[in-house]
Amino acid sequence: METVFIGFGSNVDDRIDFCDRAVTLLSLLPHSRLNGISLLYETEPVRDQTDPGDGWFLNGVVQLETDIMPRSLLTTLQEIERSLGRDDDNRSGPRTIDLDILFYGEHVIKEPGLTIPHPRLHQRRFVLMPMNELDPLWVHPTFKQSVTQLLTEAKDQSQVRLLFPQPSARYGSRPARSSSPGS
Repeated sequence: METVFIGFGSNVDDRIDFCDRAVTLLSLLPHSRLNGISLLYETEPVRDQTDPGDGWFLNGVVQLETDIMPRSLLTTLQEIERSLGRDDDNRSGPRTIDLDILFYGEHVIKEPGLTIPHPRLHQRRFVLMPMNELDPLWVHPTFKQSVTQLLTEAKDQSQVRLLFPQPSARYGSRPARSSSPGS
């Protein structure tokens, strides 16, 4: 089993419902156990060579233990996105749900269509803040810095604020924190 962190976000329609449904589906993955769910953060859209629209995102991170291989996990995440109405033809536009593999254990993977750790996570506060909530000591396998260090050094100036009040969720209480520090 590998420790996997998956980022999720939505910026259209009922963002809370889309996030809730995505996390529920992630909790049902075979050969997997959901170990942690961050709080939700409301975040300003980041426009770096994309146009995600004007709607602010709700973002969070889940922590799983799984033995689903990375490429299969990516395929499953894309299927979940499609099932929740993600537009495959306009992936950089507004989205019902976005699911990204942030870390897959300590693995570093660079294949066509699959890069782990996520190549821009160290630059994005909307990923680092919920990740820091789940496991602040998790070490990025390439940069050899903890999530807390990455967050402290992030130059991202976009607004990221804790959603208040936090919604109740069908999949259980929030947050569940990791019981052991990252590697």
